[in-house]
Amino acid sequence: MRCSTSDQVSIEAADGVAVLTLSRPHRRNAMTIEMVAALTAALGDYASDPEVRCAVITGAPPAFCAGLDLEEFAPANAPRHLVAELIRSLPQVSKPLIAAVTGAAYTGGLELALGCDFIIAGQSARFADTHARIGAMSASGLATRLSRAVGPRLAKQMMLTGAPIDADHALRAGLVNEVVADDGLVDRAMEVARQIAQIDTDLCTATKAMVDNGVAVSLDEALAGERQAFEHRRMNGRQAWQS
Repeated sequence: MRCSTSDQVSIEAADGVAVLTLSRPHRRNAMTIEMVAALTAALGDYASDPEVRCAVITGAPPAFCAGLDLEEFAPANAPRHLVAELIRSLPQVSKPLIAAVTGAAYTGGLELALGCDFIIAGQSARFADTHARIGAMSASGLATRLSRAVGPRLAKQMMLTGAPIDADHALRAGLVNEVVADDGLVDRAMEVARQIAQIDTDLCTATKAMVDNGVAVSLDEALAGERQAFEHRRMNGRQAWQS
């Protein structure tokens, strides 16, 4: 995966870890058509590059992502389906994604963070869904993902009021993994990413898939899936304990 910098998304990759940075700080990294295309391409490159084992998605300060740039996406003929396709594709990436969030993660930005496997928040992080306020409804699975993350009561409160919750509230609700100082956020995300990058890629992929599938099916189906994954790994000589 090559390091590159576009007008709206920058990519850095080293030591098995990629950092994808949304770079429209003057608009709180609100997504444009160009940004969606660039991020979609970057995630495709990440998914297909065996040398990169974990990726961090973050935003240039002061925000993670304030949602969609309505100047581009409000018109009736705007290609909003591209955003939905991007968000829906995130859980399908076989390797882990970490969202490193400072400032606003609103609406489409909230969905972007929810699509990642981990969310590490800076103290300034704020999470909100403002779809209802603008008379819109998510086409990306937000209701399901948010309610699974924080429970149905808080999900309905966030979706129907549009009011943000802060980083500490998000931590208590289970929306984020941990909260750190803003100035240490990317370093902490990179620390976690490097730990993940040391894990056998096939094992990491299988573990991620087991957890993801386990929350979407019955207990019996989840346990059967784990047994199947274990047997596949054992039959391929991969189940080797390391001291």
